Amino acid sequence: MFKQAVFLPALLSLVGGFYLPGVVPRDYDEGEAVVMKVNKLDSVTMQLPRDFYSLAFCQPEAIQQNAENLGEILSGDKIETSPYTLRMKVMQHCELLCRKELTKPEMALFTKRVHENYHSNLIVDNIPAARSFMQSMYDRKGNKIGDSEKVYVKGYPLGFVAKKDSNAKAKEGAAYLNNHLRFDILYHEEPESYEGSRIVGFEISSFSVKHKYSGTFSANTVLDTCNALNPVSQESTPQPLETEDNEVIFTYDVRWTKSDIKWASRWDMYLKPTTGASVHWFSIGNSFMVMIGMSVAVASVLVHILRKDLAKYNELANELADEDPELEKGWKLVHGDVFRPPAHSTWLAVAVGTGCQITGCVFVTLLFACMGFLSPANRGSLGTALLLVFVLMGFVAGYTGTKLYCRLGLQSWKGLAVKIVLAFPGMVFSLFFVINLFVWAQGSTGAVPFGTLVALMLLWLGISAPLVYLGAYTAARTQPEPFAKRVNNIARLIPVSDDWSASPFMILFYGSMPFAAISGESFFLFTSAWNHQFYYIFGILALLFLMLIIVSAEISIVATFMHVGRENYHWWWPSFFASGSMAIYMFLYVIYFFVTLESASVISGVVFLGYAALICVSCCILTGTVGFLASLFFMQKIYGSLKID
Repeated sequence: MFKQAVFLPALLSLVGGFYLPGVVPRDYDEGEAVVMKVNKLDSVTMQLPRDFYSLAFCQPEAIQQNAENLGEILSGDKIETSPYTLRMKVMQHCELLCRKELTKPEMALFTKRVHENYHSNLIVDNIPAARSFMQSMYDRKGNKIGDSEKVYVKGYPLGFVAKKDSNAKAKEGAAYLNNHLRFDILYHEEPESYEGSRIVGFEISSFSVKHKYSGTFSANTVLDTCNALNPVSQESTPQPLETEDNEVIFTYDVRWTKSDIKWASRWDMYLKPTTGASVHWFSIGNSFMVMIGMSVAVASVLVHILRKDLAKYNELANELADEDPELEKGWKLVHGDVFRPPAHSTWLAVAVGTGCQITGCVFVTLLFACMGFLSPANRGSLGTALLLVFVLMGFVAGYTGTKLYCRLGLQSWKGLAVKIVLAFPGMVFSLFFVINLFVWAQGSTGAVPFGTLVALMLLWLGISAPLVYLGAYTAARTQPEPFAKRVNNIARLIPVSDDWSASPFMILFYGSMPFAAISGESFFLFTSAWNHQFYYIFGILALLFLMLIIVSAEISIVATFMHVGRENYHWWWPSFFASGSMAIYMFLYVIYFFVTLESASVISGVVFLGYAALICVSCCILTGTVGFLASLFFMQKIYGSLKID
């Protein structure tokens, strides 16, 4: 299941077809130069990416920045050239990169970034540097399950703050810089298929060492602390940052290892989750049990209540309605009002149209991801795809929103189209713009440039808006489908109910069911997003999305039936928020998750909670729309079965 993100490129390579853009293999001859690039600095506790060269690292003669796609820009990537010199299959030991005499401000900035837990990111042949470690799984009793597995985490820490169990030569509480890197690069060869070698892995180890040498430093200086026979280790005297000695020497090793890993499978090691596959399958099992429970509840409503009521009502309604008042009660009594347009009908249509747009966007993106089109080799492809598909789904928003709008007997569809264009996208863009101001003020690479903001505006108003209008126009030109029953001229009075199920707080209870269906995998999603890890288990994510859709539909049907069962025909908005209220639980979970991150900055909190709020609002609209449409279909069916008008 972890190979799905690269399945299609591998298949195409086997049949001699083409490779997807960005994933074409590169064959290197022995001794040929291999380019290494640097990417942003990122931190789990800060959530504000930084430019690599914002710190006083060694620099190439000319820093050149890669052209980046929209997804990379929005994620804060900044890929630039580096001074590292690598050659295919050429071993290098303790290569001198440069010697720096740091100023006090430079030293202080390094120290600050180390305390803020920043990590550096390097790239070789389009794959990121990753640290490897052995991980074991344990049961609840602490017993080891299976063999230890090798897992990878991208990037390497800038340095460390010494603790009691750290390097014995380090002073507790002091900051130290990782100034020596060891690159372990894996390569694969198939002489019968292609010439040269292909890079299939890039592992990195970081060390802190206070280099020493004799005489005056020069480009040919031989270090006493690092050579082929005496490599740097974790026991070496570390390079302090809070010291009067401002000299820092940066060095690196390069080791090449032949591997059986094929080029098409080289991303598997990065995509393998650090939590183990069993944990993900447990979350799937949890979601499946919630779905089954809801299905049983809905089935009991449909089979044990509705079938009995409909059979009795349709058989005796015309003969005994006056003699048996029990036939005309509950949900059957409001057949003349149940399709009465609700309050704020226009905004309901806006919400449903936007919900269909979001649902279609997620579905199409997951479909392409499961097919392998959104390969991790194409950095930023996932974000770019989500944005573009959402824009193109503007037609769906205009069509579905206007379709409901016209069924409710409303006429001003042009005004509705304007509200669909401005409501949700306008809210998202406004909040995004405010967050971007905070990030820009911090000098972070996560700040979106003005040109990109203009491009987003053009996508919104130049492409999405016309598509919304086109969808609305198409729906307005078609004859609206009538509801199952005509609406009475005079509205019924809704009886007062002391039933606990009539409490508005029941809406919150209903929302707990859809959240329970995804709560297990939510942890991994947030961990991947905010801990800067890879998440490409799209098969599991697609299953969870399907279960979320089913549970949201079922819980709204149950909530709607209980609502009209109390002779309350105002079911429209409650059916929407019955499943949509799951976003409240999600946001509470987000706050709990944020607390566990131990954020070190108010700005990072603003960024985290701002983007999390956007995600939660989107989930509310998505699940609410699914629940409402399922309830509308349900109401059409049960009231269409009543042989009375």
